[in-house]
Amino acid sequence: MTGDTSTRDTSTGATSRGRAGFRQALAAEWIKFRSVRSTVWTTLATAVVPVAGAVFVAATGSLQDDDTVIGGSLTLAVVAQMLAAVVGAMTVTGEYGSGTIRTTFAANPRRGTVMAAKATLVAVVMYVTALLSCALALVVGDALLPDRYATGEPLPALFGIAGSFAVAALLGLAVGTLVRHSAGAVTTVIGLLLLPSLFGPLFGDARRWIAGLSPTAALEKLTQTSDATAETVGSLGPWPSLWLVTGCTAALLLAGVGTLRRRDV
Repeated sequence: MTGDTSTRDTSTGATSRGRAGFRQALAAEWIKFRSVRSTVWTTLATAVVPVAGAVFVAATGSLQDDDTVIGGSLTLAVVAQMLAAVVGAMTVTGEYGSGTIRTTFAANPRRGTVMAAKATLVAVVMYVTALLSCALALVVGDALLPDRYATGEPLPALFGIAGSFAVAALLGLAVGTLVRHSAGAVTTVIGLLLLPSLFGPLFGDARRWIAGLSPTAALEKLTQTSDATAETVGSLGPWPSLWLVTGCTAALLLAGVGTLRRRDV
């Protein structure tokens, strides 16, 4: 019979009209992600920086006496988190710059599905990358730093730290979707990571919320660094801070998806 031509093929997740489903969109995004040198090299840099930071701190003896092994080992995790945010931004701005975004939406007109695939990809890649890299940095730091430093509480903090990298990447994706230009998106997302802690103290009693509105604030609390004071990263605990920035990032990502649906491209 030639009745309903849009019945879904449950084995592929696509319709007989040829519409790509989420799995097809995710597979396409993975191919694009690993085919673009800038995203691959920035992801590798995200993985290398925390380990290099642990070696640097141990070699220079620059760790404060009241700091912890996890805090010292992950000194450069903030830099790596910025790189994760840049990866998220480039995942979408790179397509706008090359013009392949038109091909992407021609192949899959469901823009929400495309963005869900991009978000899933960058979140998973950055979470796994950060978890492995920061765990290795902690092992290196623990082996190289003097015994007088307290270890801190690496678990479950490492899972939260990896989560903050994923949130930063999603923040970059949201900003990239709204701005569409690589330079502007990168500048904006780095500003969003750093400005809350810089301007938070200016808001008096509200600083516990303002200063904590950044994945960087949650990261510094989770690494248990002595630099994570209430004046710079807010007075919320590490896990509430992470949930707060996750919610704000999700709202911004939804705004980006809504804007994407209203634009021609």
